[in-house]
Amino acid sequence: MSLNVEPEAFKRAVTCLTQGEVIAYPTEAVFGLGCDPMNEQAVQQILQLKNRSIDNGFILIAANWQQLEKYIAPLPDAVLDKIQTTWPGPVTWVLPKSDIVPPWISGRHDTIAVRITAHVEAKALCEEFGGALVSTSANISGQSPARDNIEVYQQFGEAIYVLPGRVDKTAQPTEIRDGMTGAVIRKG
Repeated sequence: MSLNVEPEAFKRAVTCLTQGEVIAYPTEAVFGLGCDPMNEQAVQQILQLKNRSIDNGFILIAANWQQLEKYIAPLPDAVLDKIQTTWPGPVTWVLPKSDIVPPWISGRHDTIAVRITAHVEAKALCEEFGGALVSTSANISGQSPARDNIEVYQQFGEAIYVLPGRVDKTAQPTEIRDGMTGAVIRKG
């Protein structure tokens, strides 16, 4: 896999993640804020940075199904087959959460939003980190999501490490669908 970032910058981003820090990184449509989803302190930092309520919950991205499986309650084969035809790619699915999902990830919901990303750097981050990552748009609530490094710095300054890179050409945020009904929650 050929990354579009300097190897040292990529290594630093992975180190930040393994040390429980929050980073900003490019995704399909916008820059995301990310961290280890099981690290409550890191997730709380994202909530503070974004000025966002814990009730909303977060999307998790991953490099493959194995990185997401533990967060999702068992699914009927037909549902799983339908979901996996859209991955890797810019479709996020809302699915019943497993018992291990902490409230700081699911918020007030009994579901969890998940995506297997096709973005080269985001996928590589998940692979090198060894698991799924929180993925929420890099912006203070109410402001436009950052689409490049400069916009991330304008909103967050030096508070987090920013992995330089480019978002994919997806013009809209990723589509979100209900995994059990197939209903589109947010058009992509």
